[in-house]
This record gives sequence, structure tokens and C-alpha cells, in this order.
Amino acid sequence: MDSAAPSVTTRAQVPATAGPREWLGLAVLTLPVLLIAVDMTVLGFAVPYLSADLAPTGTQLLWIVDLYSFVLAGLLVTMGTLGDRIGRRRLLMIGAAGFGAASLLAALAPSAEVLIAARALLGLAGATLMPSTLSLIRNLFLDRRQRLLAIAAWASMFSAGSALGPLVGGWLLEHFYWGSVFLINLPVMALILVLTPMLVPESRDPAPGRYDLPSAALSLLAVLPVVYGVKKLAEGGSPLVAAASVAVGAAVGYVFVRRQLRLPDPMIDVRLFRNRAFGVAVATNLMVVFAMVSALFFLTQYLQLVLGMSPIRAGLVLLPGIVLSVAAHFVAVAVARRLSMGAAILTGLALAAAGFAVFTQLPLAGGTLLVAGGFAAISAGVGLSDTLTNDAIMAAAPPSRAGAAAAISETAYELGGALGVAVLGSVLTAVYRTLLTAPDGVSEPALDAARETLGGAVTAAERLPSGEAAALMDAARLAFTEGIHVTSAIAAVIVLCAAVQAGLLLRGVGGRSAPGRSGDH
Repeated sequence: MDSAAPSVTTRAQVPATAGPREWLGLAVLTLPVLLIAVDMTVLGFAVPYLSADLAPTGTQLLWIVDLYSFVLAGLLVTMGTLGDRIGRRRLLMIGAAGFGAASLLAALAPSAEVLIAARALLGLAGATLMPSTLSLIRNLFLDRRQRLLAIAAWASMFSAGSALGPLVGGWLLEHFYWGSVFLINLPVMALILVLTPMLVPESRDPAPGRYDLPSAALSLLAVLPVVYGVKKLAEGGSPLVAAASVAVGAAVGYVFVRRQLRLPDPMIDVRLFRNRAFGVAVATNLMVVFAMVSALFFLTQYLQLVLGMSPIRAGLVLLPGIVLSVAAHFVAVAVARRLSMGAAILTGLALAAAGFAVFTQLPLAGGTLLVAGGFAAISAGVGLSDTLTNDAIMAAAPPSRAGAAAAISETAYELGGALGVAVLGSVLTAVYRTLLTAPDGVSEPALDAARETLGGAVTAAERLPSGEAAALMDAARLAFTEGIHVTSAIAAVIVLCAAVQAGLLLRGVGGRSAPGRSGDH
């Protein structure tokens, strides 16, 4: 097989079933996914530590957490189509080197501003990694059942990384400074750079047509104004400015779509959304990740700052749910043979919504079992649906445009995650600030610091006499827990909406009648 262009070879030239080399290649392609999942989870646990060291404002803390996802989301389409043209493996290698360099900068950041810049660079590098891995899998596995299993393994690495992150990160945070959580990226990047050329063949679109720079600019300009508008609203800025910014982004997005429909060689084939399974799967991913990421954002703080757990103990509380998520990705392969896609996704997301409902009952003390049970339900439900939605997205695209289809999928993930932190994180912050009462004897400067974040309340309490410190922390923990209740209720409704629309619109799709090979689509 010509490794330069496996994406255009026919079924007569390439065996429909994958062999040992393809499965070893899959193992390499799961490493970037594992790394990014570890990075996202570790950062959540490191928030109290970097808050104490760098003293970010509430707005800066949100930027540190979500800027990575915003930059990544804005560039995914551009990078996915670039990989189709210059080679997906080549783009993966470039991204791995860049991700390692940006991780080193983040680890050594002396201020909140530098850490924000490093997170932006991580987003730039991450935009090259994610669509490359999924599109390379699409071209390694032409048999649909094998591809479904490969996608299950790929998607399960998000959960495996989430399990590894708290354990490794917790140990690092208890023994080293917070920047060490970024240094763990470096050996993984080294493995990717060494093993990828050995095991993963290059693939690209053999006839991609002209690369349309205006489309690349429009794809970025469609995302960033929307992000800016959401951020301004989250910061308590002018609603008119926020609405105008979102409207500008939507208008640019409309121009982008119209341009793609006119171009002979579009950056992305927006006609893919006419495929019902593709469109519903993308929308489902966005809605579910929107809710899921918010849970990780507040649970790590609840366990550490409300219940007083160490990072590694907090990680162990979440571990059962993450293990269930890994298992659920592979259970989805068997479920797909018996149920329609809509029925399977509806079942999984109903379970996830029940998990969010559990979080509306979290107490100020003794909430460990509720956290473990609720998170287990969410993780298992999302794991079940995730494999099926990703397979629907990749099956709808021809192999030559796998990078663009993967970019659409990843854009839904990352934009959903970023907006989840910005919107639901801002809801949580707003409720927290509204309900945080001023205890007797606490100075106004200390109260202002406490209103920024829960971590800010901890720092402010450390400088107060013991009585005032205890009163301030009791008030802050109560306000934060009430914020979790409100945020979880909203997340439960969002997940239920995703479940219902998938169940209705994908009824009868897949199941026993599903074709066995990608070429049948």
C-alpha cells in the first residue's frame, strides 16, 4: 500500500479489515487524546494551587480554564482541512512538537497573564492534534464494525486520561509545585514524535483543490466574536455589546456557509449536515459536552474546597465513574448491534441527566457518595452515547474528507466545552457572588477577594483571625454549593433535551440493520 495516500485507495487495493499494524497505529493515535484528557483534568485540580500562587481574578481564572478550548475551537476547521492537504500525520507531528513547547511555557509561567498566553498556544497546537487522530483512524479502519471498535478505543482514552489525571496530578500537586502538571505532557509528546512515523501511514486528500484563505479567516472570525460575546456577558458587561458580538459571529458564520456552498472545493462540505445522523450527532455532542465540562469544573472545587479533600483523594472519588465511562464506550459497540442509534443515545443521556439531578442535592458535608454516584451515572451515560455519535459523524464523510469531518466533530466538542465553562461557570459564579453574605467582622477588601472565586475566599480567610476566617469560609462554601445546585439543574435540562432530540430524530437509524462497511453509506 502506498503510505502517501491511503485515503484514496479502493477496496480492491486495500483489505477491508485492519491488520496488526493498523491496531498498533491506533494505540499511537490514542496518545494525544490521553494527553489532552489528562491536561484538562489536571488543570481543574490545580486551580486552587495556581490561584494561591498567581492570584488570578475570577475573570482571569475563567480565561486560564477555557481559553485553550476557545482557541482550539476557532482553529479546528482550518487545521482539519489543512491536514487533508499537507498530510494528517505530518500535521499531527507538528502539533505534538508545539504542544510540548507550550506545555513547558505553561509550567514555567510566572504570572496569570503568561499562563493565559501559554494556554492559547496549547489551543493552537491542540487544534492540529485532535482532527488528525480521528481522521487517521477513519482511513486506517474501512470496515465499519472495526472502525466502531477503534473509535470506542479512541473515545475511551478521554475517560482513561480523566482517570489518570487526578491520580498522577494529585500526587504531583502534593509533592511538587502546580506547574509540574504541565510537565507530564513532555514524555507523552516524545513518544508520539518517535512512534508515529513508525506505525501510522501518511494520508491526505489526493485532490483537495485550492486552499481558500478567506474561508479559513471566516471560520475563525465566526467563532471568536461569539466567544467574546459570551465572555462579556459572563463578566457582567453590557448585554448590548455581548448580543452585538454574538450577532456579528452568527453573520460571519452565515457568510462562511454560503461561501462553502458556492466553492467548487469547499473547506468543509456543509452539505454533510443534510445527513440526519451527522447533524444530530454533532448537535448532541455539543450539548452534552457543554454540560459535562461544567461538572468537572465545579466538582474538583467542591471536593477540595468544600469537603476539604486532598487532590489525590478527590481523584479517587471520581475514579469509579471514569472507569465506568471507559467500559461504556466498549459496551456501546454491542448495544449498537441491538438497538437503534436513537434508542441507545436516549438511554445513555437519560442516565447522565439523572446524574446531574443527583448534584442538585449535594450537601455542605458528607457528599462524597453522592458525588461518586452522580458522576458515575453521568460518565457511563455519556460514554455510551459518545462512541455512537462519533461513528455517525465519521461514517457520513468520504475518506478523502475525513480531516474536515473530524474537525467538525471536534469543533462541537471544544466549543461545547468552552461555552459550558463560560456560561455554566458564569452562572455558578453569579449565584455564588449573589448568595455570599458578609459575616460580622470581615473587612470589605477580604469580602471582595472572597467574591472573586471560592479559591479567593480560601486565600482571604488565611489572612483573617480564626473566628472571622471560619465564618467567611462557612458562608463561601454555602454559596458555592447553592451555585452547584442551580448549575446542575440547568445541565440536567440540557442533557435531557439532547436525549429527546436524538431519540426522536434518530429513531430507527442503526441497530441490526446497520451496514457493515463504510463504503455502504
